[in-house]
Amino acid sequence: MGAKKILMIVGDFVEDYEAMVPYQALTMVGHEVHTVCPDKKPGETVRTAIHDFDGEQTYSEKPGHKFRITTDFDEVKPENYDALIIPGGRAPEYLRLNDRVLEIVRHFAFENKPLAAICHAPQILAAAGVLKGRLCTSYITQKPEVLSAGARWGEPNETLSNAFVDGNLVTAVVWPGQPEWLRKFLEVLGSRIEP
Repeated sequence: MGAKKILMIVGDFVEDYEAMVPYQALTMVGHEVHTVCPDKKPGETVRTAIHDFDGEQTYSEKPGHKFRITTDFDEVKPENYDALIIPGGRAPEYLRLNDRVLEIVRHFAFENKPLAAICHAPQILAAAGVLKGRLCTSYITQKPEVLSAGARWGEPNETLSNAFVDGNLVTAVVWPGQPEWLRKFLEVLGSRIEP
């Protein structure tokens, strides 16, 4: 397994588990992960949110951790990265308004580089115009947006633990799906984890 250089785009109130767990897991297996956020510099942090399913009609939100930014967003050259990962939470709803974020996403999509998105992150993919004809899933409230962008819907299972692959694109519903989402992302990256 060759180490890959992976870009992770985050913002304030990114879902805690969907940023922390992939960052730690991908680093643990030897990949280099650079975290970026518009208007934040290396060493600064974003606030995370912990979303949970407590029996109400939608998720609840609790304060999470501070997540460290490692790389200057303004200096990112997407051609220098092998893959892109976008966590969910509330950050994607405003990150999709940033033209540079959309340009970066288009680079990975059009260059057929591994691209992983979870939860609300497909909002960014929809805004970037890279979902037409692609199999994709997301948090269920994003389904109309994903379908309006021309994607084919990947139906979540009852435990929300499944993930979908369409070429270079790997998507999952929410953080309970991270084991399958990360496993499939590692496969698309060409990584092998021996038991």
